[in-house]
Amino acid sequence: KQWYQRRVAITAGGAAGPGLFFFLPCVDEIHVVDMRTISFDVPPQEILTKDSVTVTVDAVVYFRIQDAVSSVCNVDNVKTATRLLAQTTLRNMLGTKSLSEILSEREEISNSMQQTLDVATDPWGVLVERVEVKDVRLPQNLQRAMAAEAEAHRDAKAKVIAAEGELNASKALKEAADVIAESPAALQLRYLQTLSAIAAERNSTILFPMPIDMMKAFAGR
Repeated sequence: KQWYQRRVAITAGGAAGPGLFFFLPCVDEIHVVDMRTISFDVPPQEILTKDSVTVTVDAVVYFRIQDAVSSVCNVDNVKTATRLLAQTTLRNMLGTKSLSEILSEREEISNSMQQTLDVATDPWGVLVERVEVKDVRLPQNLQRAMAAEAEAHRDAKAKVIAAEGELNASKALKEAADVIAESPAALQLRYLQTLSAIAAERNSTILFPMPIDMMKAFAGR
C-alpha cells in the first residue's frame, strides 16, 4: 500500500478502515482508495443557451476523495458518478446563460459549477477542488455573422469619425475666412504663400489669381 492510498474493508458488520482492522479472507472485501487529486475532462457538450444559440462547451474537473469510507459505501463507482454529474451540471448551468454571459463570465461559471458539484458530491466523500471551462465553440455560420456585425460596427464608427473631422475642418475654415475677410492684406499674403508652395513643387504652369479690387479699378476707367 502506498502512502496516498487508504484501505476500506467491507465486512458483515459494516465498513472498517482506514487504520488497523481485521478481515476474513474470501468473505470480506478490501477496497483500495486513492486519496490523490484526480482530474478528468468533461466531454464536449452541445448546449442551447438562453438566447437560443447552440454552442459546444467542454471543461476539466479536479477532485479528490477526503472520506474513503463514504466513497466506497455511499456510491457504486465514485469516479464515474462524479464524471456524469459534472456533465449534467455543465449542461444545466450553461442552459440558463446567454451567449454573451458564457463568453464573458467564464470564471464566475466555473466557480458556481465547482460549488454545485462540491455540495452534490459531499455525501460520497468527494471534495471538488477546481472546475475550469476550457473551450466554447460556436457554429461556423454564427462566427461569420458575428464577424460581419463587428466589421459593420467598425465601418460605422469610421464614418462617424470622418464626419466629425469634416465638421471640425469646416468650422476652422469658416473662422479663417472671417479673419481674412476683415483684412484684405491678409488675403494677398495668403496668395503669396500659395504661390510659394506651388513654386516649391516645380510645376510648369502657375495660375496667378488677379485681385478683384484691381479689376474694379480697370472697370472704372
